[in-house]
Amino acid sequence: MSDFPWLTMLWAVPMVGAALVLFFPSAWRSGARIFALLVSLGTLGIAIWLATQFKTGGAQYQFVEAREWIPAFGAGYTLGIDGIALVLVLLTAGLMPLLILAGWQDEREVGNGPRVAHYYVALMLVVEAMVLISFTALDILLFYVFFEVMLIPMYFLIGGFGPRSGDPGMRAQRSRAAVKFLLYNLFGGLIMLAAVIGLYVLTAREKLGTNGAGTFDFRAVMHAANSGQLGATPAVLNALFLGFMFAFAVKAPLWPLHTWLPDAAVAATPSSAVLMMAVVDKVGTFGMLRYCLLLFPSATATYAPFISVLAVIGIIYGALLAIGQTDVMRLIAYTSISHFGFIILGIFALTTQGGTGATLYMVNHGISTAALFLIAGFLVSRRGSRLIAAYGGVQKVAPILAGTFFISGLATLSMPGLAPFISEFLVLIGTFTRYPVAAILAASALVLAALYVLWMYQRMMTGPVKEGNERLYDLLPREMVVVVPLIAALLFLGAYPKPVLDRIDPAVARTLDTIGQHDPAPAVKPEAAQTPSGGAHK
Repeated sequence: MSDFPWLTMLWAVPMVGAALVLFFPSAWRSGARIFALLVSLGTLGIAIWLATQFKTGGAQYQFVEAREWIPAFGAGYTLGIDGIALVLVLLTAGLMPLLILAGWQDEREVGNGPRVAHYYVALMLVVEAMVLISFTALDILLFYVFFEVMLIPMYFLIGGFGPRSGDPGMRAQRSRAAVKFLLYNLFGGLIMLAAVIGLYVLTAREKLGTNGAGTFDFRAVMHAANSGQLGATPAVLNALFLGFMFAFAVKAPLWPLHTWLPDAAVAATPSSAVLMMAVVDKVGTFGMLRYCLLLFPSATATYAPFISVLAVIGIIYGALLAIGQTDVMRLIAYTSISHFGFIILGIFALTTQGGTGATLYMVNHGISTAALFLIAGFLVSRRGSRLIAAYGGVQKVAPILAGTFFISGLATLSMPGLAPFISEFLVLIGTFTRYPVAAILAASALVLAALYVLWMYQRMMTGPVKEGNERLYDLLPREMVVVVPLIAALLFLGAYPKPVLDRIDPAVARTLDTIGQHDPAPAVKPEAAQTPSGGAHK
């Protein structure tokens, strides 16, 4: 493995690309989009190279880069990836070219400014870069900085680049959704900042950094936390855990901190909404798995049952609200709340199957949500309405669009043979071994998912063609280039998830082993017990 700073290149390429695209002449709208697409493909190429060079079963964190950043505070520019971070890096880098293609004409909807296309693709690339830093950071302060800063470009994508409307009320609604997104996440970040400072104080008191100072080095703090070197009382560690967890629960989002998501998803363009739900929000669940578990093992064990209850409520709540929606985009947004509940339930089951399923679910949810939301966005752009009642008979006039929408919907309800089924099955099995009641309640959402997906499809795609829908046209070649890879990924990972699981499994196992959590032993009935000679008791 070379000493070349590949992880720096991973985030620097989209960040520099975002800066360069702003220097393009105003008339070069197509040039700005093409350049952004090439930049995103270059980032994907780096991510694929990292995946091919990643050694399964090798060092816990690979491609490590460590340089001084703020030595007086023990903060460093330290990057590295494990199997969990690797698959999320691939998800982020893989989706970005598709999102840029899907939003190819978005500047027609977001405004008439001469450089609106430049700003739009630049903000998309900036968000990508900041998410990639968050996934690869091995310094707590570095992670926190970009965990918060990514809110700014995302705020402008939601508030400044939503679908254009002549209705001032719609513009005001978009502005409110962006402010709500920002305030919720900033408040969570401020709580986390207090926890980060408190954790640093503990490391300084124990002189874990160089020259007897504190440190933000994640690996050093993790080792101290799991070897009893932090020297804090359980009450202090519980408070710090809750500070981190609160911020991650807002971003994830976990019920009851979810209310910003549906408004933001509807206000943004489909590409921006997918970037938020499929990529940005994964930083929250990733933070739970890495920071909450590895830095606060005892607090994790203490609060895991409570968090699991919230996750189950979110699973059922999101599914029930999705059933009652009349807006197709809002319906899909509520399904994400339900799916994030599954991810969080798997994480806090504290089992290898639950953790592996949760990580795989992060990937599969990103793919399935991107497919369903983007196809719905293509349809809404044709009809000009998000109301489910405005559609009907679409499969007769746009059969490919309807067919891909159906497959994406089946993936959303975790149909066997499609990618989300494997991850949801692992989460439920892993949860059942520790919290059987929670697993049974969560499984009830499978019925609800079938209801909201199939009923939505029936109302929108089947039956006679409603007035106004006869003018709808099928997927364009550009849209096919976006949709086909997503459908192919859902089918491939549904049939053969092994390449992804091979990267995830060792990282999850190491995480649980580090914090001293082991899978519960299966219950053995007395009559099935074996005698020392191997015969069964009579």
